[in-house]
Amino acid sequence: MCGIVGYIGKNEAAPILVEGLSKLEYRGYDSAGVAILDNEEVNVRKFKGRLKVLEENLNENAVPGTLGIGHTRWATHGEPNDVNAHPHTNVQGDIAVVHNGIIENYVKLKDWLIKEGKVFVSETDTEVIAHLIDFYYEGDLAEAVRMATHRMEGAYAIGAISKKNPKKLVAVRKDSPLVVGVGEGENFIASDIPALLKYTRNVYFLEDGEMAVLSNDKIKIYNEFGQKVKKEVFEVTWDVESAEKGGYEHFMIKEIYEQPKAIKETLSPRLDENNQIKLDDIKLTKSDLEKINKVVIVACGTAYHAGLVGRYAIEKFANIPVETDVASEFRYRDPFVDDKTLFIAVSQSGETADTLAALREAKRKGARILAVTNVVGSRISREADDVFYTWAGPEIAVASTKAYTTQLVAMYLIALDIGLKKGTVKETKYNEILDELKTFPEQVEQLVNQKQKIQELSQRKFNKQNVFYIGRGLDDHVGKEGSLKLKEISYIHSEAIAAGELKHGTIALIEEGTLVIALATQDRLFEKMLSNIKEVKARGAYVIAVAKETNTEIEEAADRVMYIPDTFDELTPILSVIPLQLLAYYIAVSRGCDVDKPRNLAKSVTVE
Repeated sequence: MCGIVGYIGKNEAAPILVEGLSKLEYRGYDSAGVAILDNEEVNVRKFKGRLKVLEENLNENAVPGTLGIGHTRWATHGEPNDVNAHPHTNVQGDIAVVHNGIIENYVKLKDWLIKEGKVFVSETDTEVIAHLIDFYYEGDLAEAVRMATHRMEGAYAIGAISKKNPKKLVAVRKDSPLVVGVGEGENFIASDIPALLKYTRNVYFLEDGEMAVLSNDKIKIYNEFGQKVKKEVFEVTWDVESAEKGGYEHFMIKEIYEQPKAIKETLSPRLDENNQIKLDDIKLTKSDLEKINKVVIVACGTAYHAGLVGRYAIEKFANIPVETDVASEFRYRDPFVDDKTLFIAVSQSGETADTLAALREAKRKGARILAVTNVVGSRISREADDVFYTWAGPEIAVASTKAYTTQLVAMYLIALDIGLKKGTVKETKYNEILDELKTFPEQVEQLVNQKQKIQELSQRKFNKQNVFYIGRGLDDHVGKEGSLKLKEISYIHSEAIAAGELKHGTIALIEEGTLVIALATQDRLFEKMLSNIKEVKARGAYVIAVAKETNTEIEEAADRVMYIPDTFDELTPILSVIPLQLLAYYIAVSRGCDVDKPRNLAKSVTVE
């Protein structure tokens, strides 16, 4: 889990490693460390806490050397402390490794290695890797790493160095992202592109089982059988500034403000001059669609909430039954998926371990795979039959915002395209929806610019311990996303309830002063939502409502109202989530929380 960087070249490694790790802080971590080859000795520095602890140590007592690896750890095996932090070494300390992922058979390997005389000092699964490489080492670090991986089960991205091979950096991956940066007289590895952008725009994406062996001026890539692989260099087109705060206090608020642009860039290239949808590399023909009798949407967290809206849109416009499932549960219920199923995997990073595992299960059963992701070249995009890229740009904050709204745009376009091909949506309705979507960048910008009202409201309500979100239909789905945003960055307990279910238990928790966020943007359900608001008000709740600007009568029921522009009921989620994002952000700021790096969370969840 979390961040890996590695460097070999002509410059001092320590500053480059720290700089790279700083670009991966958004992934969430609890300790940081580096291993640098210093005068033919592997010098390890690692500390619990933020990266600045490591950086301050290196500034006070520099470690020279032009070969090194670094890591920010998010604890899975063993508590967060200096000993469990990466890098880890073998007994002699002449081999060092960093690792993302989980070695599932590490207990068995550890028991065996102890019998072979290896001494363990940490509680981690990663330390097994260092001892395993040492066990197989016979003069060639790359060969020892390759042999070690044949004994390991689970997910891993590994960087390894050894004083016995002082001009070599070895990297290998399986089910955990790893990229190789191509420089001039220097080369790099990293678990994500932002760590490399200051130094190079040219990268290789490693496939599962592939190993990269880096020296100053060469990169050799091999498959799991040790055969050399020829790969094409991928050029990163977005700039460094896209991954910087650009004057904003936090990445999250910057990314909230970037949503108008992200929506426009996701939508506009997909519409031609005749208002016809062109879905990039998605080659679903009318004939293909006639064979499909079910759609399954699988994702995690925020992407799952986008999938709930996607289910509504596809059933509404394409008239196909849709199931949504949490990816971490999908494989364990023996899902009914076959060659007549369209399986849609939604993932911002394209590397989410549970979603990737679900995709492979569906593919094994014959389903057609469509990926919705924000990262070109990601694992999920490469394993899918069809890909829809959300052109949101890099999203750094752990709490997803612009990825969610662009995923919603993707879902609407996919649903409308399928509906038009099948003849289940009338052309007039098709054009009306698309014309309305074209106005959304401007509509979202108007909402974002109303932040002052929400900021003032959040400062009054930031000390609540329990918050409830209620809504019906699409509003219930958006409420789930609003609740997730609040809990993950402010640490307030929040819960999203289908408003009609209040009377079946949850209303027992409503008391004097309870904060309730009520979404009432669906015209056909508006009167019912008014009744639900009155139910919680009668029990003492303070209600903040979200409604269309034409439904001002809600002011008689709610304490405060956040209005969105009037639009079709089907499209309200893109607009109604904006005030919820802002509310969560400003409440978290008022509580003094680390908004971009909330505790215990990681941006790209690459372990199951």
